[in-house]
Amino acid sequence: MSIALAPLISTPTHIDAPPVLLESRFLRPLPKHIFSISTNTRKLGAFAVITCSSSSPHKIVRDRRLDKHVVKQNKIRFVQKLKTLLLSKPQHFMHIQVLYKCRSYLSLHKPRSILLMIRRYPTIFELFTIPTPPTPFHATGSLTQLCVRLTPAAAALAKKEIDLKKCMSISLAAKLQKLLMLASPYHRLLLSKLVHLGPDLGLPVNFRSLLCNDHPDKFKVVDTSYGRALQLVTWDSDLAKALPLRDVDKSHGLIVDRPPKFKHLRLRKGLNIKRHHHEYLIKFREVPDVCPYNTNVDDLVKVSIEAEKRACGVVREVLGMTVEKRTLVDHLTHFRKEFGLPNKLRGMLVRHPEMFYVSLKGERDSVFLVEGYNDKGGLVDKDAISLVKDELMELVREGKRLRRERIKEYVNGDVNQNFEHQLVDEYCDECEDGLDDLFQVDDASSKDDVDVDDDESEDEEEFWTADSTLNDLADSGPW
Repeated sequence: MSIALAPLISTPTHIDAPPVLLESRFLRPLPKHIFSISTNTRKLGAFAVITCSSSSPHKIVRDRRLDKHVVKQNKIRFVQKLKTLLLSKPQHFMHIQVLYKCRSYLSLHKPRSILLMIRRYPTIFELFTIPTPPTPFHATGSLTQLCVRLTPAAAALAKKEIDLKKCMSISLAAKLQKLLMLASPYHRLLLSKLVHLGPDLGLPVNFRSLLCNDHPDKFKVVDTSYGRALQLVTWDSDLAKALPLRDVDKSHGLIVDRPPKFKHLRLRKGLNIKRHHHEYLIKFREVPDVCPYNTNVDDLVKVSIEAEKRACGVVREVLGMTVEKRTLVDHLTHFRKEFGLPNKLRGMLVRHPEMFYVSLKGERDSVFLVEGYNDKGGLVDKDAISLVKDELMELVREGKRLRRERIKEYVNGDVNQNFEHQLVDEYCDECEDGLDDLFQVDDASSKDDVDVDDDESEDEEEFWTADSTLNDLADSGPW
């Protein structure tokens, strides 16, 4: 990591300090094996460059309290994707034969059976048959097709979520407006990139046709050489304010109302970092804050500490807009150029454990906003969308309990012969992959060998029809 200080002639706080005093000021509190100083006197005069000579990357200390959120999300990824597919159809059901063609979108690879995956969630999906239209080859026989749809409880929950997002259209539009204000200097973002971040922000599936058209005073859709993009129309000064910082003293419950003798750094419970890393974070915190909204990234030195201060502020703002105060690191890298983020974004996130936590669960790393969670790993502020998601999780848990009871009846022999063949398949599949403890994440997350299937792919295929309209729910399509 390299940190270059701006030239002395352009830094008001260092104008009166000669180069020798400037070097000694930064060398004294920091170990010599961490930073090296070099001077350059070309054109702009003497300035000091601080270069980190430590080649070893910072170690990520696992936080099982935050990892469990990633585990839960990975376990219901199939449920979320199949639900999106069903809601994208006019009559909210799909033929199983058509669903086989959507394996790549569902991230369900062979030889895993789609029917067995659907039967894992009896409270979310249900199978039924419909008659097929007669054909010249089968004019005399009556054939049926197996289909899947949402259960009444899952359909009611989906309708509640869509209605909730309609009521929150103003606040969701404000999120999009703040994102565009962060995009410097053109204040526009490609819609193809926003699609990846949309679910984490709580945007509706059809936000491109709903929010973009209903708020022409805030943003508009324009055509660029890279595709269609969302362009900012109006700058809102009330929204151009960074998230307020938490009061560290109050969070620690200090009794004495006086400044501490030693400089304190707020870290996660159980996190220990090296001394030189702790001293660097203290120095980083003492640097004046850089507003990510009112500061242009081109006005800062690329490798300066001010640029990193702004980049951390941008990531903090984006995570603060998300529903669960977390997202994938890959989603942030999509906006690396627009938000002025460094090329080694993941290294910057790991370097600042006081603000972010990078979870290694799954195939793709996730980043958490530490201040959005308490010491027990729970969200500090839950909005209505996260509460609906909790209801979905509880509905899935109820289905798991039903399946366990049915399997126990099969083992004890108290089962109807009509369901015996189906239960044999479910019981054998349950014993093979151990998914019976799917949602016991509190116990599973405490082990090191937790099996997590992060099946989300970066470039997901899209399955929807452009003219499809939802009858009772809303017009939508999958991400």
